[in-house]
Amino acid sequence: MLPAPKAMEAFVAEHNEQEVPSGATPEGPQSESAGESETAAPLEPVALKARLDKVTAELEESQRRARETQARLVEEHDRLLRNAADFENYKKRAQKEKDDLRKFGSESMLKDFLPIADNLDRALDHADSADPKTVIEGVKLVQKLFETTLQRFGVQIFSALGKQFDPNLHEAMMQIESDEPAGTVVQEMAKGYKLHERLMRPAAVVVSKARAEAAEPSAVEPPQA
Repeated sequence: MLPAPKAMEAFVAEHNEQEVPSGATPEGPQSESAGESETAAPLEPVALKARLDKVTAELEESQRRARETQARLVEEHDRLLRNAADFENYKKRAQKEKDDLRKFGSESMLKDFLPIADNLDRALDHADSADPKTVIEGVKLVQKLFETTLQRFGVQIFSALGKQFDPNLHEAMMQIESDEPAGTVVQEMAKGYKLHERLMRPAAVVVSKARAEAAEPSAVEPPQA
C-alpha cells in the first residue's frame, strides 16, 4: 500500500537528514567537487515516491504469487489425498470382486447341470415301477444331455478304444494278452476329457500285449519191440 501524505513527508525529511550532514549548508564548502555535490543531493519527493511505488508493487506481486503457489499446493495436496482414497477403494472393490468370482464364478455353469440332476431323480423315482428298458432309455437321454452340456462349456469327451496307446492322452491301468497288435487299447475303463484342447483327464485304458508263445512238445522215442 502507498504511504499516507504525512508518512511520505516524514520519510522524505528523514532521508534528507541522512543525506545532508549536520551543520552543513545546502551550498557546502567550495572545495567539494560538483560531482560529489550531486551525489549527496537528497532525492526529490517525486522520485522517492516513484521508487516506493515500485518497491510496493514488487512486494504486492511477490505476495500474490506466494498466495497462488500456496493455493496450488493445497489443491495438489487435496488431489493426492483423493487419489489415495480412490485407489484404496478400488483395491477393496477388486478384492471383493475376486472373492465373489472365486465363490460364485461357477454359478452359471452349475445352473445348466441342475436339469441333469432333476432327470436323474425322476429316473430313480420310476425305476421300481417302470419297465427296465424304459429306465435305460431315460438314463441314456440324461447321459446325452450331460455330454451336450459339457460341450457347451468347451469340454470334449474322447474315447481311446481300438487306438494305439498314447501316453499323452491315455493312462494304462494294466496290460493283457490279446490278438490285437501290442500297444493297442483293448478296453476303456474311463473316457478322457479335454477343455479347449487342454487335457483335463487322460482316458483310463487296458493295453494289449503279445501272447506268450506255447512251449514246444519234446520229442518222444517210440517204444522198443
